[in-house]
Amino acid sequence: MGCLLCFSEFDMVASGRLRWGFLLGLLLLMGALSSCLTLLKPGHSIRKETPPPTPDYSNAAHWAALPTRLDSADTVPYSSGLRDQQQQARVDVFFVHPTTYLSRKSWNAALDDESVNNFTDRAVIRKQASVFNAAGRIYAPRYRQATLYSFFEGKRRHNGEKALDIAYSDVKAAFQYYLLHYNQNRPIILAGHSQGTVLATRLLRDFFDEDPALRRRLVVAYLIGYKVPADAYQVLKPCTDSTQTSCYVSWNSINWRKPFPRFEGGVAVNPLTWTSDTTYASASLNLGSVPQSFDRIDRGVVDAKVHNGLVWLHDPEANGYTRVRIFGHHRLHHSFHLVDYSLYYLNLRRNAQTRVQAWQLANF
Repeated sequence: MGCLLCFSEFDMVASGRLRWGFLLGLLLLMGALSSCLTLLKPGHSIRKETPPPTPDYSNAAHWAALPTRLDSADTVPYSSGLRDQQQQARVDVFFVHPTTYLSRKSWNAALDDESVNNFTDRAVIRKQASVFNAAGRIYAPRYRQATLYSFFEGKRRHNGEKALDIAYSDVKAAFQYYLLHYNQNRPIILAGHSQGTVLATRLLRDFFDEDPALRRRLVVAYLIGYKVPADAYQVLKPCTDSTQTSCYVSWNSINWRKPFPRFEGGVAVNPLTWTSDTTYASASLNLGSVPQSFDRIDRGVVDAKVHNGLVWLHDPEANGYTRVRIFGHHRLHHSFHLVDYSLYYLNLRRNAQTRVQAWQLANF
């Protein structure tokens, strides 16, 4: 049947080709038919290209967010009454942004790609990383992210795996630089989304899971928008309540009772109750969602229920929240991947603050 993508309420801030490319790419990420992917597939092996120059994390331009300057992570939704509190924070946030690079020209993005950087800042640093600016000082590295097609090669994924390895080498180097030059033994929140979560999941394993001293400084890890297996770590476990620390949270937002095999069976924590049981949480527990326009807070927009590694929710009771419907592999899949953060923005913001307070009470 070819490829059918049906969607509504797209009002992303980017424009023209980049906006459509980003949305199309994320829709494809949700599992559309492979015949559509040729639009994004690089026309050569990664072995035949020279990777973009390695980042220099002593250069502030190679960071999408730093607490010492004004950037997109400092913003709050318009007319929300919220405040950026990074300068008073005693905790750091290391945030790994999702895929904003869709080109077929190369397997990895260059850090001097102005269009990609601008879109990263406006679409995800502003709308995702900003959720943490009341809890901690935000550090978000730019990195040679893998192009979106890297996730869809099939069984022989040597190109995509290599591209993701390059991306991870940057994130790892950025984190090492951050620990050495910025952190000063402060407690840490680790967070990501989509490709950022793929890389943050590895970072959490390589640094925190294997290092007791660093693990004690972990307030929480938010691994949102990608499947995290229940056996991903030797020591670290999913959070079981709203105040637990040195644990991790993960969820993928899916339309109520709709299948989504790609992410089923992973860890899911309900962002309204912060537990992983299957108890239904009504929309009355939702403190506030932020639409794509980033111009308001809508209260009680969606509910949440954990089911088979997913977070089910009914359609939002407000406009501005992207619902994605994708026909792939002869089934209709529904996802709210684009707004995993936005739908539960204020609950997530408050939870980060709550866990910081719990960590401080336990350690001071």
